[in-house]
Amino acid sequence: MASQEVDAPNVLEWLRAHSDTLQDCNPRRTDSLDDRIDRSLEFFARLDAAGLTGWGWPAESGGRGGSAELRAELYDAITAAGFGMPEQVGALEVLGSALVAHNPGIASRYLPELLAGRALWCQGFSEPEAGSDLASLRTRAVRDGQGWRITGQKVWTSLGHRSNWCGVLARTGAPDSRHRGLTLFWVDLQAAGVDVRPLLTLTGEEEFSEVFLDGVYVPSDHMIGPVDGGWGVAMDLLQYERGMWAWQRQAIMHSTLSGLIAELDESDALTASIVAEAYISLTALRMRCRETVKRLAAGERLGPEVSIDKILLGQTEHLVNDAVRAVRERGFAIGDSAEARTERAEWFYSRAATVYGGAAEVQRNIVAERVLGLPREAARG
Repeated sequence: MASQEVDAPNVLEWLRAHSDTLQDCNPRRTDSLDDRIDRSLEFFARLDAAGLTGWGWPAESGGRGGSAELRAELYDAITAAGFGMPEQVGALEVLGSALVAHNPGIASRYLPELLAGRALWCQGFSEPEAGSDLASLRTRAVRDGQGWRITGQKVWTSLGHRSNWCGVLARTGAPDSRHRGLTLFWVDLQAAGVDVRPLLTLTGEEEFSEVFLDGVYVPSDHMIGPVDGGWGVAMDLLQYERGMWAWQRQAIMHSTLSGLIAELDESDALTASIVAEAYISLTALRMRCRETVKRLAAGERLGPEVSIDKILLGQTEHLVNDAVRAVRERGFAIGDSAEARTERAEWFYSRAATVYGGAAEVQRNIVAERVLGLPREAARG
């Protein structure tokens, strides 16, 4: 993905030149989650000190300017140079884009902290009874003087136990207002009334948390977008979750698949076909994400067609991890090395890729009804 920004540094060249000195903060996938987070923060701190983070973010929001395509180039360069993807970049892309678009004042205060490796963010959307049906969420925000008090519960909050700030979607309208009465707030997770409880997953890590909010005070200038306008902000935010998040994931999977191809026994036709299918799907995902990122960088507002990106991403996550299992065989199934344990954990985690962030069935209905224009009955039949 070539950029026209002549002032931006060549990140890949710099990373390769400094690879040896950066290995102590390489967020390797075989590390524990907390170790990866610690390394990710240090990794970003060093990139920031070298003037490499912040490109693709507006200067008035604490960035270094230039097209958003520069951010995609950074993520590609990180994996191409042999480094693990920093843990904070998922929330950075989703929430950072929302802050820049809907509350530049907050962005200018908090974006530089994350880009310098001094903070983590998380997203508080899902609730125990409001996952795919986000409009049914029950977390409530009520006015209190110059601010708001938020009470409720969030779940599946990625990196919640280590995050400093959380984008919390809460109901500010009537209980039956559905998507018309939601507002997005920027919440300090160290504030009084916040209780973050990590959840142990099947992979053995506490990647997600429950977040309980008991009358948590949030000043009015920490709203992201207007009162009762949270649904529109959330839909805007999803463009980046579908676009730049998928771009990050395809960069990681390209690194994984390149390693598999290098050790593939071409005489094993069945395994070769499994790897080939994964490669074809990954190529399609990259091409699709590339166009989505370019459109976002051009300032386009994307619509229901980004559900195609989500469908492709989930499908590819399955296929690439199935390819890892096929190539590594016994080592994958019974190996006790850190790499084998990590590969098994990633295979299990990939099964959730067609559920989190919008279930595949829901995304297919969106494509059928709102992109292809099929009748509702036909689309769900």
